[in-house]
Amino acid sequence: MESFDVVVVGGRCAGSALAAYLARAGMRVCLVDKANFPSETPSTHVIQPRGVEILDELGVLGPVLAHGAVQLDRFSLVNDDVRIDGVLDDGFACPGLNARRTILDQELQQAAIRSGVEVWNRCRVTGLRRTGGRVTGVETVDGLLGCRLVVGADGCESVVAEAVGARKYLVKPPGRVPVWGYFIAGPQEPRLRIARKGNLAFLASPTDSGLYMAGVAVDHADAHDFNRNREANFLTSLRAWPELGDIVRGAERVGPLRVMMNWHSYFRESAGPGWVLVGDAGHFKDFTPAQGIADALCQAKSLSSVILATSGSAAGRDAALHRWWYHRDRSSYDMYWLAMQMGRPGTSSPLVTELLRQIADDPDGATTLLKVLNRDLPSRRLFTIGRLAAAGYTAFRKYPGQSRATFAEIGAALAAEVDKHRARRP
Repeated sequence: MESFDVVVVGGRCAGSALAAYLARAGMRVCLVDKANFPSETPSTHVIQPRGVEILDELGVLGPVLAHGAVQLDRFSLVNDDVRIDGVLDDGFACPGLNARRTILDQELQQAAIRSGVEVWNRCRVTGLRRTGGRVTGVETVDGLLGCRLVVGADGCESVVAEAVGARKYLVKPPGRVPVWGYFIAGPQEPRLRIARKGNLAFLASPTDSGLYMAGVAVDHADAHDFNRNREANFLTSLRAWPELGDIVRGAERVGPLRVMMNWHSYFRESAGPGWVLVGDAGHFKDFTPAQGIADALCQAKSLSSVILATSGSAAGRDAALHRWWYHRDRSSYDMYWLAMQMGRPGTSSPLVTELLRQIADDPDGATTLLKVLNRDLPSRRLFTIGRLAAAGYTAFRKYPGQSRATFAEIGAALAAEVDKHRARRP
């Protein structure tokens, strides 16, 4: 049996970044993943600036850019007839980024190897070893790995979470199902596009290797019908937003269309005796605001600091990991609810449309929106009481036939605030 300070199960964004941080500080770390890299995994591809900072810190940004990954310094949010355009100026440490996971995950794992991490790919975890109620190792098809701490960074279907019986809470159903593809569309401006047209949503931007990533999100209730003729329905959907349809019109698609059918939003119990969860293993949210990769990287960095600062008693580390879990939740609630609101199925309501129009008309509105998406500001700085009141008044005046629906939406928004308040209780 080999022994390590830490065994990290899952070698993608959260796992490789965490392993690299720990190994650089002198810990003996083993990284285990059932996949053979490079390999794909469902992803929005977009990395917020706060996540790009960490890639740069780990020495990964340069290699990813060498593959042609695109730094995104322009942004457009379109909601039917409302448009918000923004630029990532000097107020952000760096631009955003779009990179396929075949490129990003491979480079992150290579950074971990350069940092001294021992990597076991194509190695399936079969269970956890316990001693006196404490997790003390990882059982794999290739043998037992002993350790002082096991980290589950193995995604939504986490084997570590299942093995320790980690309970999910604040579970919310999916709103939409994403379908995306890669196109040879020629040179494109480095702009991230997010849109809603009718009951369809869109996410698109250039990515690495000279490709353009175009995604459509359909209502979850309509997904099975959509997938019966996915190819034709995808192309028809792209034409529903001419701005995106024009970019990919006549462009050759590389590979098949990708789809992510089975998902939901949740938090999981994320720390216990000898174990902790990070990234999607511990928390997953709606994909619409493109937060997952940056969340994984930021969690990896903050968790590494806690692990490195608690190398003494096991009880002291357990307590520190519980505090980390608690603070992860509290810092995630605001974006969790915002992501669900952005990803709601159906057409845009009068209240949302008029609220976005208020933001579009504000000279600082686009910058505030970008800072909210980068988690520099809470969403209440964007959706202020004044804007909500003005949007509500305009919605009632312009759409009197939908007054009942507008009242219901205001009630739902208030209920969401109550849910946030309850969730913040210890």
